[in-house]
Formats: sequence, structure tokens, C-alpha cells
Amino acid sequence: MTTTRARAAARQAAPGHQLLNKVPEITIYFWIIKVLCTTVGETAADFLNVNLNFGLTGTSIFTGVLLAIVLLFQLRAPRYIPALYWSTVALVSVFGTLVTDNLTDKVGLPLEVSTLIFGSLLAVTFVVWFLSEGTLSIHSIVTRRREAFYWLAILFTFALGTAAGDLMAESLGLGYLVTGVIVAALIAGAALAWKIGLNSVLAFWMIYILTRPLGASIGDYLSQPSTHGGLGLGTTVTSLIFVGGILVTVSYLSVTKADVISDPPADKAIEPTERGGMWHTVAVVCLLLVAGGFGYHVRKSALDTASSDTAASPAVSAAGDQSRNGSAIGDLSTFRTISRDSLDLLKAGDQSGATTRIGDLEYEWDDAQARLKSKDNTQWTAIDGKIDTVLRALRAASPNPDQEQSALTDLLAVLG
Repeated sequence: MTTTRARAAARQAAPGHQLLNKVPEITIYFWIIKVLCTTVGETAADFLNVNLNFGLTGTSIFTGVLLAIVLLFQLRAPRYIPALYWSTVALVSVFGTLVTDNLTDKVGLPLEVSTLIFGSLLAVTFVVWFLSEGTLSIHSIVTRRREAFYWLAILFTFALGTAAGDLMAESLGLGYLVTGVIVAALIAGAALAWKIGLNSVLAFWMIYILTRPLGASIGDYLSQPSTHGGLGLGTTVTSLIFVGGILVTVSYLSVTKADVISDPPADKAIEPTERGGMWHTVAVVCLLLVAGGFGYHVRKSALDTASSDTAASPAVSAAGDQSRNGSAIGDLSTFRTISRDSLDLLKAGDQSGATTRIGDLEYEWDDAQARLKSKDNTQWTAIDGKIDTVLRALRAASPNPDQEQSALTDLLAVLG
């Protein structure tokens, strides 16, 4: 028997208001393109921000306008169009990443707070969506209101995935490889739980969120130099490979229609809502909060202990460190050495060598973030901003030697 909520959903999707389903079927192709789009979103944002020297604000404005245009076409489309749909997902991926980056780098909001904020916003979106429509199933995106809820949820999943992934990889110092392994294990666990009875809608949205940090980890592994444990492809080559994969897969789906959801006849009864969704959701959220909170506490305690041990060591005492380096966050000699090396290479006319060497600065700085940032967030943020300026200058499509040397000189000044 159709429930009252299902009947309300049926009325909302009555023939006069109903569209063909606007989203793809969940197949292996869906998850392949999702991960590819996530990785491209990460590397494309870096390319615009650093290589094209748009800066974080310029990149955010550019991608925001582009997303608004593409999303308008997507919302006005009468049916699912693979190229249009996945272009929207890719742009939401970039913009969702930038929303978190702006809160972290511009506003100074801790990733812990960003994670909680976007988790709460996503939860509110799901609650309002369910109360309004009676379902969160993506197999029923047949009205524009449902599609609006869908894309809002997608945006928050990318922002949440970015914040949670960066929290694990950077703030907690796990690195992207370890974070990727943990996330892959969680995805496998969610898929297994779905196989043995976990609510399918809950399983889908859990995996959707987790594929964001997974894609970022894959992109980081492929683009990082081999000396830092990666394959050394660089962000440009990695982006081209993944864009090529997206184009091939989307072209295949456009021809075969393999992921088009077959819409039922208008007079076919709406299927009853899948049971167990509420208590499954409560149980899973509680489990994730307890496990995540415990893991966060253990890792944070380990970092604090390591920081205290370093400060207590006579050889690198906090007072001695600050007197030698003018720094409240610890020994910055490694970063000064790399910066000086890069500046010397530029003065010698070796642009390629300087660009390669500055990659060591990025890696070492990211690797030390969890250890240094907790000591003095203000000084860490000031140095981080100078390093971003240096990276944009040296990796620009048309680098300017004067700007590069000026950026490095300013960085060396704040490094002490």
C-alpha cells in the first residue's frame, strides 16, 4: 500500500509537473566519472589558482560564474544529458573545494569547524528535502524542486569532503596516501554494509561524500614528484589524463544510454519508501561521530605530545628556536634553505630548476603543517600566504623573473 508521504510525492510528480529523470543510474560508470571529476576539480583549482595566477579569489569568482551558467542549463534541460550533467558535477567539485579553501585560507576558519559546519548544512538539506518530498532517492529527481535539493546536497558533499579530507591529511598530518587508504576502506565498508542490508539511499550519500577525499588522494599521488612518494606526473598532466578519461566515458554513455534511468509510465504507482532509513542513519551517524572523535583525539594527542617533546629538548628548545629563527612555530631552517636555493637558481637563470626546487618547499611545508600550525596559527598563516604567492609566481604559465625573485625575497624575510 502506498504511504501518505509517497502519495504526496506522487502528486508532486504528477504528469503536469513531471520531467524525465535528470540524473544518471548508479552504475560502475557513475563512480568512475565521479572520482575522475573529483580529481580534476582538485587539480583544476590548483591550475587556475597557481599556474594561471588567478589567485584564490579570482579562481573562486571565475568558477562560480561558470558554474552558475552551466547549472542554469542543467536545470532547464528536460532530461538527463551526460555531457551537461557531468560538466555541472565537475564545476561543483571545483567550487565546493574553493568554498572550503576560502574559509580556511581567507577567513582562517579551522578545518575542524568547517567539517562540522558543512556536515550540519548537509544534514539540514537532507531533512528539509525529505520533509518536502518524502524521499531522498536519486531515482526520483523528476521535478525542478527535487533537482534543486539534489544540487545543493552535491555542493555540500564536496565542501564537506574537502574539509574532512584536508583535516585528516593536513591538520592531523596523516598525508594524502594514508588518508586515501582510510577513505577507501570506509567506502568498501559502506558498500559491504549496503550488500547486507544498509539503506541504499544512506549508502549512496555516504560513498558520494567519501569519494571526494579519495579522488584528491589519487590526484596528489599521481602529481607529486617521485622523491616525495608520487608518480611525478604533475598537476597539468594529471588533469589532462583525467579529463581524457571523463570525455571517453561520457562519450560512451551518450551513445549507449547505458546510465539512463527508465522512467515509469505516469499512471504507475509510486513504490513504497525503503524501510529502515531513519534508524540506519541515526546508527551510522552516531558510529561515525564516536569513531571519528576518538581517532581525532588520539591523533591530536600524539601530535601535541610530539610537539611538547620537541619543545622540551635542550637542542631545540622553544626559547632557543625563537632566538635563532625569530619564529614562534619552531625551526624554519629547512624552508629557508629551499627558498634560498630557489632564489639562487633564478638568479643563475635556471627557471626549470627553481620551479622543481620550489616543489620541495610545498611538500615540506604541507608535511609540517600539523606540527607547526598548532604552535602559532597567526604566524603559520602569514608564512603560508607568502608561500602561496611564491608558488603562483614560479609556476605561472609565463613566469616573470622580477616577480619571482621579489616573492622569494618577501618569503625569506618572514622566515626570519
